[in-house]
Amino acid sequence: MTASGRRPPLILLVLATAIGGLSMNIFIPSMPGLVRAFATDIATVQLTLTLYLAGIAVGQLVYGPLSDHYGRRPMMLAGLGLYALAALVASLAQTIDVLILGRIAQAFGGCAGMVITRAIIRDVYDRDRAASVLGYVTMAMTVAPAMAPVLGGYLDLWFSWRAGLWVLSGYGIALFLGCLFYLNETLKEPQPTIGVLPILHSYRMLLRRPAFLGYAFGVGLSTACFFAFLAGAPYLMIEVLKRPPSDYGIWFVIVSLGYFIGNFLTGRLSGRLGVDRMVTIGAAMVLSGGLGMLAHVLTAPLAPYGIFLPAMMVAMGNGVGQPNGIAGAISVDPTRAGAASGIVGFLQMSIGAVGTVIIGHTLESTLLPVALTVTALGSGSALFFWLALLRRPGLPGPADR
Repeated sequence: MTASGRRPPLILLVLATAIGGLSMNIFIPSMPGLVRAFATDIATVQLTLTLYLAGIAVGQLVYGPLSDHYGRRPMMLAGLGLYALAALVASLAQTIDVLILGRIAQAFGGCAGMVITRAIIRDVYDRDRAASVLGYVTMAMTVAPAMAPVLGGYLDLWFSWRAGLWVLSGYGIALFLGCLFYLNETLKEPQPTIGVLPILHSYRMLLRRPAFLGYAFGVGLSTACFFAFLAGAPYLMIEVLKRPPSDYGIWFVIVSLGYFIGNFLTGRLSGRLGVDRMVTIGAAMVLSGGLGMLAHVLTAPLAPYGIFLPAMMVAMGNGVGQPNGIAGAISVDPTRAGAASGIVGFLQMSIGAVGTVIIGHTLESTLLPVALTVTALGSGSALFFWLALLRRPGLPGPADR
């Protein structure tokens, strides 16, 4: 099934996939306190999230095609090494500028785990089975991001904002060592050439396919719904409702539970219902979550349940739609699975970063900007998935390459 004859350990794929969400969520409860720690403003502090997402977005465009040429294993090790070092540098920052730069480098390294894991799964499974495996991997890895805000909140409360970054650096070192000793190579047919022009050619060939565009932008817009929530929820909970960071972490567990359930449904049902039906169900869930936020704004004063219960539905929709949309996108041309995974990841993070910017400039003491943004992004996601379903050709599996 792989270049070395055996599949890589599933636990490594879970831990590598979790690195992006863990690194983001453990740090979010500390963000409001950085305004005082560095004597700056909330818009500047927001850059530790926005530019972190941008770093993940750009990095995936690099790692994807490089892993198609050099292999999955060496690029994974390079990224994890950078991640661990950058997290340590960020933890020692004495100015907000150094912290932001450290977070960007951390994102650029950590995104290797996200983009390469998807390519590895597509290396060894066919389209619908890949969606199921992605669902199970994502379901398993939700435990760490679910607990990360709780852990981050208490680390900030008991020690300081730096403690979360120390934990992330140790996580990166442990994962690097695990991949060094146990991750085997899965790429059987490397792309023969590498360089700017071959990479751009791979991207051009993928972007010419309407089905790929539909799946990729559908996934990107649905992911941005979740990031828009992340950009607004800590401020509303901590600054508007005057709750401690630990309360945000406890409520966030509900959202992670929704994501867990969505991925469980993907693992159980994708092989039976297929990718296309599952992305339709996921898009409907995401849109209903945005409408639920709007209903809360119009009918009741701001309360945690009105923020987090609709977000749970958005997360559940992402758990159903994202693995299936990703499987659909990277199956349009399996020989370019790494490049396709990179584009999908880039769109997830770049559109997500745009969503955080919108929230950062419109957020006040009401949920309305978040609700409107989530509803608009969810509607766009549904339209792009519809495009994918209309234009999807017959897609080959690994045996048909």
